[in-house]
Amino acid sequence: MVVQEAIILAGGRGTRLKETIGDIPKPMALVNGRPFLEYVLDYLYDQMIDHVVLSVGFKHDLIKNHFHNKYKSIDINYAIETEPLGTGGAIRLAIEFISGMKALVFNGDTLFRINLDRLFEFHFSKSSDFSLVLRKIDDVSRYGAVERDDNHRITDFCEKGDKRGEGMINGGVYLINKNFFEKHRFPEKFSIEKDCFERLYKVHPFYGVICRQYFIDIGVPEDYLKAQDEFKRFNY
Repeated sequence: MVVQEAIILAGGRGTRLKETIGDIPKPMALVNGRPFLEYVLDYLYDQMIDHVVLSVGFKHDLIKNHFHNKYKSIDINYAIETEPLGTGGAIRLAIEFISGMKALVFNGDTLFRINLDRLFEFHFSKSSDFSLVLRKIDDVSRYGAVERDDNHRITDFCEKGDKRGEGMINGGVYLINKNFFEKHRFPEKFSIEKDCFERLYKVHPFYGVICRQYFIDIGVPEDYLKAQDEFKRFNY
């Protein structure tokens, strides 16, 4: 079964990038003259996604006035936070705009060009409620590490700085069954990483699939500048 709906978390303020990009939502940071969010939507368009919910908050009018309700053939809705809800609260709010029973989730400041067919196959083979896309990197200290067993069930989430060297990180791409949030009680504001993954992984199975495709997170100035060069070279 193919999933054609996605949520993009696009409410970030970009505090660490403020001196570089100004006081705008982080996904609107310009990369070679285009908002970074356009590159994420281009990838989803290429993957045949036809409906995207943009989870927005900080200066959301800048995003709405740029994209309106359509990007190429993608229909766009907006889940607007009147106050910050955390990553978990933002996903739970946005998923109400999803018409189907499953949704992809992406970060608006990260481009991870995964093979969606592989993610779909993995998710259904595990009968998973919540699948995470993982990435192997040389040094996990900036992100925190994820560990899994031979059945690909996640067995631990390590804090940033607790582990160094090579390992797996949470790539910020998820495939979620819509009824997941009906099975568990969360506060109005919560972190998907802290209050969901780290609290529930011992009692609720989360599964992780490794993808090795292109990945960049523009959350720090050096990687934002790196994107300018790499997107030109890769013709994104």
